[in-house]
Amino acid sequence: MDICIDFDGTCVAHEYPTIGKDIGAVPVLKELVEKGHKLILFTMRSDRKKKKKIDGQETVVEENVLTEAVEWFSRQGIPLYGIQKNPKQRFWTSSPKAYGHLYIDDAALGCPLVVDDPESERPYANWKKIREMLVEQGIL
Repeated sequence: MDICIDFDGTCVAHEYPTIGKDIGAVPVLKELVEKGHKLILFTMRSDRKKKKKIDGQETVVEENVLTEAVEWFSRQGIPLYGIQKNPKQRFWTSSPKAYGHLYIDDAALGCPLVVDDPESERPYANWKKIREMLVEQGIL
Protein backbone atom coordinates (compact mmCIF):
# COMPACT_ATOMS: atom_id res chain seq x y z
CA MET A 1 0.00 0.00 0.00
CA ASP A 2 0.97 3.62 -0.52
CA ILE A 3 0.40 5.27 2.87
CA CYS A 4 0.29 9.05 3.29
CA ILE A 5 1.59 10.13 6.69
CA ASP A 6 1.10 13.53 8.32
CA PHE A 7 3.98 14.75 10.49
CA ASP A 8 3.14 17.17 13.33
CA GLY A 9 0.77 15.52 15.77
CA THR A 10 1.08 12.24 13.89
CA CYS A 11 4.76 11.22 13.78
CA VAL A 12 5.79 13.57 16.58
CA ALA A 13 3.93 15.72 19.11
CA HIS A 14 2.80 19.19 18.03
CA GLU A 15 5.70 21.59 18.57
CA TYR A 16 5.84 23.27 15.14
CA PRO A 17 8.10 24.80 13.88
CA THR A 18 10.45 22.60 15.89
CA ILE A 19 10.33 18.80 15.80
CA GLY A 20 8.08 17.54 18.57
CA LYS A 21 8.76 14.78 21.06
CA ASP A 22 8.62 11.08 20.28
CA ILE A 23 5.07 9.68 20.45
CA GLY A 24 5.74 6.07 19.46
CA ALA A 25 5.40 6.28 15.68
CA VAL A 26 8.87 5.02 14.75
CA PRO A 27 8.46 1.26 15.42
CA VAL A 28 5.10 1.14 13.65
CA LEU A 29 6.36 3.12 10.65
CA LYS A 30 9.38 0.80 10.40
CA GLU A 31 7.08 -2.21 10.61
CA LEU A 32 4.93 -0.82 7.79
CA VAL A 33 8.01 -0.41 5.58
CA GLU A 34 9.27 -3.90 6.50
CA LYS A 35 5.90 -5.29 5.34
CA GLY A 36 6.46 -3.64 1.95
CA HIS A 37 4.27 -0.57 2.36
CA LYS A 38 5.50 2.74 0.92
CA LEU A 39 5.33 5.90 3.02
CA ILE A 40 4.54 9.31 1.58
CA LEU A 41 5.16 12.31 3.83
CA PHE A 42 2.02 14.45 3.42
CA THR A 43 2.34 17.53 5.63
CA MET A 44 1.66 21.25 5.74
CA ARG A 45 5.36 21.83 6.41
CA SER A 46 7.26 23.58 3.64
CA ASP A 47 10.65 25.11 3.00
CA ARG A 48 10.51 28.78 2.22
CA LYS A 49 12.24 32.08 2.37
CA LYS A 50 10.50 34.95 4.07
CA LYS A 51 11.27 38.54 4.86
CA LYS A 52 11.77 39.50 8.50
CA LYS A 53 12.83 42.68 10.20
CA ILE A 54 15.91 42.13 12.33
CA ASP A 55 17.21 45.21 14.15
CA GLY A 56 15.14 47.37 11.81
CA GLN A 57 16.69 45.79 8.70
CA GLU A 58 14.61 43.72 6.32
CA THR A 59 16.33 40.36 5.92
CA VAL A 60 15.48 37.18 4.04
CA VAL A 61 15.33 34.21 6.37
CA GLU A 62 15.14 30.58 5.28
CA GLU A 63 12.74 28.26 7.04
CA ASN A 64 13.49 24.64 6.20
CA VAL A 65 10.80 22.97 8.27
CA LEU A 66 9.92 20.44 5.55
CA THR A 67 13.58 19.46 5.16
CA GLU A 68 13.80 19.03 8.94
CA ALA A 69 10.85 16.59 8.85
CA VAL A 70 12.42 14.64 5.97
CA GLU A 71 15.69 14.48 7.91
CA TRP A 72 13.78 13.15 10.94
CA PHE A 73 12.65 10.16 8.86
CA SER A 74 16.23 9.63 7.66
CA ARG A 75 17.63 9.74 11.21
CA GLN A 76 15.04 7.17 12.28
CA GLY A 77 16.03 4.86 9.39
CA ILE A 78 12.58 5.14 7.79
CA PRO A 79 12.68 5.47 3.99
CA LEU A 80 10.15 7.73 2.28
CA TYR A 81 8.63 6.76 -1.06
CA GLY A 82 7.43 10.31 -1.66
CA ILE A 83 7.37 13.78 -0.17
CA GLN A 84 4.11 15.70 -0.57
CA LYS A 85 3.21 13.56 -3.60
CA ASN A 86 3.03 10.01 -4.85
CA PRO A 87 5.84 9.75 -7.43
CA LYS A 88 3.75 7.64 -9.81
CA GLN A 89 0.55 9.68 -9.85
CA ARG A 90 1.93 12.19 -12.37
CA PHE A 91 1.41 9.54 -15.03
CA TRP A 92 -2.37 9.57 -14.61
CA THR A 93 -3.37 12.85 -12.90
CA SER A 94 -2.24 16.43 -12.41
CA SER A 95 -4.02 16.71 -9.05
CA PRO A 96 -1.93 18.26 -6.26
CA LYS A 97 -3.41 15.86 -3.68
CA ALA A 98 -1.03 13.02 -2.87
CA TYR A 99 -2.60 9.70 -3.80
CA GLY A 100 -2.49 6.99 -1.18
CA HIS A 101 -4.43 3.89 -0.24
CA LEU A 102 -4.43 4.98 3.41
CA TYR A 103 -3.92 8.29 5.22
CA ILE A 104 -2.70 8.48 8.82
CA ASP A 105 -3.28 11.96 10.22
CA ASP A 106 -4.11 13.20 13.71
CA ALA A 107 -6.70 15.52 12.14
CA ALA A 108 -8.51 12.66 10.38
CA LEU A 109 -11.92 11.63 11.66
CA GLY A 110 -11.50 8.40 13.59
CA CYS A 111 -7.76 8.65 14.19
CA PRO A 112 -7.16 7.53 17.79
CA LEU A 113 -5.58 10.28 19.83
CA VAL A 114 -3.75 10.79 23.10
CA VAL A 115 -5.71 13.63 24.68
CA ASP A 116 -4.58 13.54 28.31
CA ASP A 117 -0.83 14.19 28.09
CA PRO A 118 -0.09 17.02 30.54
CA GLU A 119 3.15 17.80 28.65
CA SER A 120 1.34 18.46 25.37
CA GLU A 121 -1.04 21.31 24.62
CA ARG A 122 -2.69 19.46 21.73
CA PRO A 123 -3.80 15.87 21.21
CA TYR A 124 -1.58 13.65 19.07
CA ALA A 125 -1.81 10.26 17.34
CA ASN A 126 -2.02 7.21 19.58
CA TRP A 127 0.33 4.76 17.86
CA LYS A 128 -0.52 1.85 20.14
CA LYS A 129 -4.15 2.03 18.97
CA ILE A 130 -3.16 2.82 15.37
CA ARG A 131 -1.03 -0.33 15.30
CA GLU A 132 -3.95 -2.37 16.66
CA MET A 133 -6.17 -0.99 13.88
CA LEU A 134 -3.54 -1.80 11.24
CA VAL A 135 -3.32 -5.37 12.53
CA GLU A 136 -7.12 -5.74 12.63
CA GLN A 137 -7.33 -4.62 9.01
CA GLY A 138 -4.57 -6.98 7.89
CA ILE A 139 -2.18 -4.19 6.96
CA LEU A 140 0.33 -5.32 9.59
